[in-house]
Amino acid sequence: MKDSLNNHLKTTARSINGFFKRFDLQIRLLLFPFLLLGVLLILALGAQHLQTQSQALRVQSINTSQSWTDYPSLIYNFKPTISAVNAIIMDADSHKILYEKNPDVHASMASTTKMMTALVGLDYYKPEDILTIKRNYVEGSGLHFFAGEQFRFIDLLYAMFLPSANDAAMAIADNYPGGEKAFVAAMNAKAKAFHLNNTAYQDPAGLDDPGDYTTVGNLADLADIVYHQPLLHTIFGTKNMYITTVNKVYGYPLTNLNQLLGEDGVVGIKTGTTEEAGQVLITAKQDGSHVYIIIVMDSTDRFADTLTLLHLIDNNVQYTTAAQMVSELPGHYH
Repeated sequence: MKDSLNNHLKTTARSINGFFKRFDLQIRLLLFPFLLLGVLLILALGAQHLQTQSQALRVQSINTSQSWTDYPSLIYNFKPTISAVNAIIMDADSHKILYEKNPDVHASMASTTKMMTALVGLDYYKPEDILTIKRNYVEGSGLHFFAGEQFRFIDLLYAMFLPSANDAAMAIADNYPGGEKAFVAAMNAKAKAFHLNNTAYQDPAGLDDPGDYTTVGNLADLADIVYHQPLLHTIFGTKNMYITTVNKVYGYPLTNLNQLLGEDGVVGIKTGTTEEAGQVLITAKQDGSHVYIIIVMDSTDRFADTLTLLHLIDNNVQYTTAAQMVSELPGHYH
């Protein structure tokens, strides 16, 4: 009888267990749609949260980055006819390119090399430092200094930027610790520091055309740096200057070679010409609160080409504000 009772209890237990298993399966089947709906709702809320965060980050980027404050574009975009093989127009504040022609092609930079010479010189010399001329002759354009003459560093800067004197550039390099070789190494190191990855220098004056090369894009970035150097800004915006040796024995009148200086908002920056490089001109145009960097390289008429590019942006640039850009972002609701 005891065995019979045990068998009965086992049978009853199996029946109860089977009942609850069937009941549990039914519950799971009943709850599955609700569970699936819950998962989908969680995923939807997560996606919305990520989109909101992304929107906030983009708005923050626009609000904190000056380059997005006023974003320029041409109103009428037409192709100008110029002789220059390489050319660019860049808005200095945003670094937005408004026009470019062969922007990534390496080209000889000629005497625009002297912009980097000036920057490296400013790292070491003070304006009133006295430098001694060490050569009686330097190839190309120059003021024909004599070895032994002494000039203030600032006067040699004027001589470099106005008449583009090669002997002034060489004097700055010759008086540098380690001489010209160390100076050129410092020029190339500074180019790397400025992320001018398509630029190389072989001499401080721009005479070695095969070894000195850049692109209009790199040159525009460098010109923007030079433009914002207060001392250099004063120098390259000067039309005429008279410098003398320290002992006042010899004097040299200087005239800026930039024929466009003072016209149509042009405030500088640097000319350059060699047989291989052709005519080169780096122009900074001030238009109200905006500055444009205009460069032509390997040109047969640099001033005419630059005037053409100046006309391209004359009353032809519009600026999009940060608020307008935010309103146009995907997911933004008006």
